[in-house]
Amino acid sequence: MASPRSSGQPGPPPPPPRPPARLLLLLLLPLLLPLAPGAWGWARGAPRPPPSSPPLSIMGLMPLTKEVAKGSIGRGVLPAVELAIEQIRNESLLRPYFLDLRLYDTECDNAKGLKAFYDAIKYGPNHLMVFGGVCPSVTSIIAESLQGWNLVQLSFAATTPVLADKKKYPYFFRTVPSDNAVNPAILKLLKHYQWKRVGTLTQDVQRFSEVRNDLTGVLYGEDIEISDTESFSNDPCTSVKKLKGNDVRIILGQFDQNMAAKVFCCAYEENMYGSKYQWIIPGWYEPSWWEQVHTEANSSRCLRKNLLAAMEGYIGVDFEPLSSKQIKTISGKTPQQYEREYNNKRSGVGPSKFHGYAYDGIWVIAKTLQRAMETLHASSRHQRIQDFNYTDHTLGRIILNAMNETNFFGVTGQVVFRNGERMGTIKFTQFQDSRELKVGEYNAVADTLEMINDTIRFQGSEPPKDKTIILEQLRKISLPLYSILSALTILGMIMASAFLFFNIKNRNQKLIKMSSPYMNNLIILGGMLSYASIFLFGLDGSFVSEKTFETLCTVRTWILTVGYTTAFGAMFAKTWRVHAIFKNVKMKKKIIKDQKLLVIVGGMLLIDLCILICWQAVDPLRRTVERYSMEPDPAGRDISIRPLLEHCENTHMTIWLGIVYAYKGLLMLFGCFLAWETRNVSIPALNDSKYIGMSVYNVGIMCIIGAAVSFLTRDQPNVQFCIVALVIIFCSTITLCLVFVPKLITLRTNPDAATQNRRFQFTQNQKKEDSKTSTSVTSVNQASTSRLEGLQSENHRLRMKITELDKDLEEVTMQLQDTPEKTTYIKQNHYQELNDILSLGNFTESTDGGKTILKNHLDQNPQLQWNTTEPSRTCKDPIEDINSPEHIQRRLSLQLPILHHAYLPSIGGVDASCVSPCVSPTASPRHRHVPPSFRVMVSGL
Repeated sequence: MASPRSSGQPGPPPPPPRPPARLLLLLLLPLLLPLAPGAWGWARGAPRPPPSSPPLSIMGLMPLTKEVAKGSIGRGVLPAVELAIEQIRNESLLRPYFLDLRLYDTECDNAKGLKAFYDAIKYGPNHLMVFGGVCPSVTSIIAESLQGWNLVQLSFAATTPVLADKKKYPYFFRTVPSDNAVNPAILKLLKHYQWKRVGTLTQDVQRFSEVRNDLTGVLYGEDIEISDTESFSNDPCTSVKKLKGNDVRIILGQFDQNMAAKVFCCAYEENMYGSKYQWIIPGWYEPSWWEQVHTEANSSRCLRKNLLAAMEGYIGVDFEPLSSKQIKTISGKTPQQYEREYNNKRSGVGPSKFHGYAYDGIWVIAKTLQRAMETLHASSRHQRIQDFNYTDHTLGRIILNAMNETNFFGVTGQVVFRNGERMGTIKFTQFQDSRELKVGEYNAVADTLEMINDTIRFQGSEPPKDKTIILEQLRKISLPLYSILSALTILGMIMASAFLFFNIKNRNQKLIKMSSPYMNNLIILGGMLSYASIFLFGLDGSFVSEKTFETLCTVRTWILTVGYTTAFGAMFAKTWRVHAIFKNVKMKKKIIKDQKLLVIVGGMLLIDLCILICWQAVDPLRRTVERYSMEPDPAGRDISIRPLLEHCENTHMTIWLGIVYAYKGLLMLFGCFLAWETRNVSIPALNDSKYIGMSVYNVGIMCIIGAAVSFLTRDQPNVQFCIVALVIIFCSTITLCLVFVPKLITLRTNPDAATQNRRFQFTQNQKKEDSKTSTSVTSVNQASTSRLEGLQSENHRLRMKITELDKDLEEVTMQLQDTPEKTTYIKQNHYQELNDILSLGNFTESTDGGKTILKNHLDQNPQLQWNTTEPSRTCKDPIEDINSPEHIQRRLSLQLPILHHAYLPSIGGVDASCVSPCVSPTASPRHRHVPPSFRVMVSGL
């Protein structure tokens, strides 16, 4: 079908010409803007630009209505926005343009916020940038679509860490630091107080979980251990209890203020507060938040005072609303001046903590547009900034790059972006006396932490430890105790040295010689070795190294063992000699030299050495450390002490100790037996059995008590060392004193006490022997072996003398047979010669050094009897004068049968009725009985 024009028919009249599209838009703009949903027009209170100034429209998205909780944030920042726009306009920063901020209420609702954004795109002018974004969910939805519209968004209140993902939100910026920005600040705080072990307690909310995850990445590789990570949904008490069980002292919390009250109530119940704990929680809670949420936190279970007690000292971490520095900002005013203007501007509107970031945000937008204009002016495209549209990718990139170059000092500090994130200032506050006090700040740009002097206050004398500091403390022997016992030991060694000097100096004295001075020296040597072991028992890890201590384990055991055997072995050997002599039933002459006693002691020591060498070769003593359970610090410090105690042990310690104790016990029992058997021997110089018995008794009792108490005080080295040292000192001192003090006293008071009672009786009743039988006592000569040969030669000389006298006596006898009337002459003239014979025997005894042998030579031969002049004289007191005629006759009756066996038949007896010798060998039987008191004869070798 042909068109009307082509057919030549007249068509309808042409339509009237349309007005230009821009003119139509300008005419309808005043009518369309009021119809756009959520549009608030220019910033409230801002001076309207002159009609000739072209606007640079900025889309403002924030909650503004009173029905929304976060609407107060939007309303609270508007006075700061108006101040910034006014100052920018007064400075003609964007001449010839002016900022045109158009506000759209998102009501913190995803659907309404998205509708407001699209309405602003559809019905509003071409917005160059988006300013705002408070609610995380609404902001994240809009920020994700900005790249499609070539719009750059700048938020002043969205702190959610989700928006830090630049791959998902490349066109999103914010002047407020994100919640993750506190993590570098926390890291700096932890390093400042040298906290290297922390735990986290997180509420199961995405916002807090993201902060916790970022914190884990920040702390990783910084030598800070996250020892426990706990999370909770509603009841945090279980998680708090687990943190305490894992010994977490520094708790990094991420939860809102409602849960914070519950957390601190649980901390109070678990006693996780005070000087040992430090809580670090978010600092963006509302002022006096604990007053608002205490009612909701089960006040019946947690009283207000309990909550405040648990909260005391916590550290809050949050961004700094305003800079504390007295420096002029980009607006030419200091932060403090701005704050005063803001408070004056807001009049009846409540303040918002984000007002400073909103103020700096407007300046960021102005500086960004200024740099974009400069970039466009420098380019060859001659494009104007007001020609921007949502499809202009080039101009969108210019604005994005200009935003990344932002760097100036604002009221909130240095404003600079790193990957779209604000590098701001983080403040630290501490809860002190029911109020929060700023104690420090962290500058993210300079990465520096500045703590305000004398503001932070810990409840202890020092910052809490990041864990229970386990101080491994060696339980050592007290130096004063060691000094006191060492002094006593030195006194004991001085006493032993004095006894040794006394024994050596008086070794030729009868009293000392009869008690075997060589054995006495061994007793002293054993005592000094026992004393010396005390010094070694007191040396522990506080005095010597571990290797040296291990060596001392062996050395002190050897010294004490050898010292004990040497001292008591010598005592027991001496007692055995007395027992062997006086238990000699056959009454034969028995000489036991000191060399034999030395062999006995050497045998005992040889057994000791065999045991010790096998012990050392098979299972040597090693240094072991016993760890005890932790104890609180006595000084009240925030540490726990784990006591350590050194021991000398080996694998089969019980077996080796059993062998040693069994051997020493048998040795002690043997000593007790010998002491008991010789208890009736009445020669003090010879017999130490009485004192040995006392020594064994004391040593046995003290050793049993000392071993038991030492075992019970195993974990108390001071008590154990004191007991061991005192037992050794007591036993050694008592033994030495019992052996030497009586000799010292005797030698001082009565030097001849050992030889005064040479004629004595030794009777011993045995159950197996006849009770009517008595055993003669033999005089014992324990001469020193060095003089034995000299005494034998002297004995030979005296025998020769006796032979010569025998000849004279034979002549006298022959004369008696020839002239009986000369009996009186013999009695008077030859009496002196017979007395000389007796004196020779006494002379032999005196030259023998005080050593006598009791020997029974009584022969029951009736032909060898002499009678005394008067029977009544035989019962006289033996203390009579030994040179009286009666005693002389008694000596003759005792000694002549021994010296002159060949001549007795010719001599005959002495009749009781006469004083002359009788020639009749067949005297009356009543004259054949010799009184028992004369059956013992003292003679020298």
